[in-house]
Amino acid sequence: MPLIVLIVLFGTLAAISATMNVMVITDPSGEDVNGVAGGSQSFAQNMFQSTFIMSKNHQFVVLSGGEGGADIRLRAIVNSISRLENGALAAEGAGLASSYPGIRLMVGGPHIGAAVGGSFDAYLITVENDDSIKITPYSNGLAVLPAGKKGAIIHLRNTGGNPQYGTATSVRRQTALNIGRMIRDGYSATYIVGHVFKEVAQDSGEKHGGGAVNLVAGISTGDMFTPPEMNTTGYPMSEPYYKVCPTDGWGAGFPTAENYDRCPNDGTELKVIYAYEALIDAITVTKDSVSVSVYGSDSSGLAETTREIVKASIRRYGYDANAIAGSLNRGINNGLLVGVNYVEPKDLNVKEDSKAVGVYFTALPNGRTSPPWNLPVDIFVMNILGSIQTVIGIILILLVVFRSRLLISFHNR
Repeated sequence: MPLIVLIVLFGTLAAISATMNVMVITDPSGEDVNGVAGGSQSFAQNMFQSTFIMSKNHQFVVLSGGEGGADIRLRAIVNSISRLENGALAAEGAGLASSYPGIRLMVGGPHIGAAVGGSFDAYLITVENDDSIKITPYSNGLAVLPAGKKGAIIHLRNTGGNPQYGTATSVRRQTALNIGRMIRDGYSATYIVGHVFKEVAQDSGEKHGGGAVNLVAGISTGDMFTPPEMNTTGYPMSEPYYKVCPTDGWGAGFPTAENYDRCPNDGTELKVIYAYEALIDAITVTKDSVSVSVYGSDSSGLAETTREIVKASIRRYGYDANAIAGSLNRGINNGLLVGVNYVEPKDLNVKEDSKAVGVYFTALPNGRTSPPWNLPVDIFVMNILGSIQTVIGIILILLVVFRSRLLISFHNR
C-alpha cells in the first residue's frame, strides 16, 4: 500500500529537477559526527520530491534529480535503496541510474564512499593526506569517490527560466575548488555543505530548498526549506530565515521576524540568520543541538518560530514537556504563534536521548488567528483532540507533499 500511495502522488506532480546535488566526506572513518553530509537545492519547483532519502540505520543518503518522469525516478530510488540496504557501495547504488532515462542519483555515506550516476554534470574532488587537491570534471555515466577517501562530488545545472541561466558551468568549477580548499583546511562536512548552498544560491540562482543531511548523526533539515504546496518553489537559501537573540536564544522565523528588531525579553538587538546558516545549525551536532518537527498547520512562519521557542525552552528548562508546552502557549498568547490552538504536554513527542521534539498543533477553524480564552478542559475531549492531531500530522505527511521519510518508513517495514 505505501508504494501505491507514493506512485500516485509522484504522478500528480510536475516534472522537476534538483539541479544541485552535493556530497562531502571530510572523515571517511565515520568517527567525526559532522564528517559526512549532503543535500540538494534548485530553482525548480517541488523540491520535496528530490531532496534526500536517508537511512539512519545504514547511514546512506540518496539524492535524486534529472529530467525523467517522477514514476521513473521513484523506481530508480527504490532500486538504489534496495541495493544499498544489502551492502552495496555508493558506486553501485548510483550507477544503476543510467538504466533510467534522464535520471540522476547521487549516493553517499561514511562507509560506502560517494558517487553520482545517470544524467549529470559534476566535479569529483579528492583531498589526499598530503593536502593535495584534485578536481576532475565528469558528464553523465558514473563518477565515484571511493570508500575511505576524503573528498566530495558536486553536480550543478541551471533551470530553464532562471534569470542567472548560463552560470552553472563556472559556478560548478569555482564551488568545487572552494570545497577542496575547505576540506584541506579542516572544515566539517556539515559546514561545507551549508557554504555550498550559499555559494550556489547566490552565484547561479539555483537557490530554493531542498535541504541537507548529516549521515553520521542521522539528522536532517526535514521540511525546513521544502515548498509548503505542490508545484511551488522552496525557501530561498540565500535569504534571511529567522532572527535570534544572542543573549537568551529567543527567536522568530520570517515573516513574523519582520515585526521585531530587538528581543522582547531583554531588548538585545536580534541577529539575522540566513537560510544557509540555519541549514548548517540544523545538521551540525553540538551540545545544544535539537531537532524540532512541526505538524498540524501550514501557517506561514509557524514551523520556524516554533523551532526557536522549543530550542530556547530546552536551553532554559531541559527536555521537560510541561515547560515546552508552557513556552509554546506563551508564544500563542503574545502573538508569536498564530492560527493554532494551545498545546498540552501530550501534544508533544519529546525524546531527550535523540535530542528531538515533535509538536502537534491543531489549526484554528474559520480563519481565526488566536484561540478563545475559555478552553474546554474535559479530559475526554482533550484526549480526542490529541488523537486527531496525530492523525492530521500523519495525513499531511502522506497526502500533501512527498517527504523523504515516506520511503524510509516503507523500507524499514
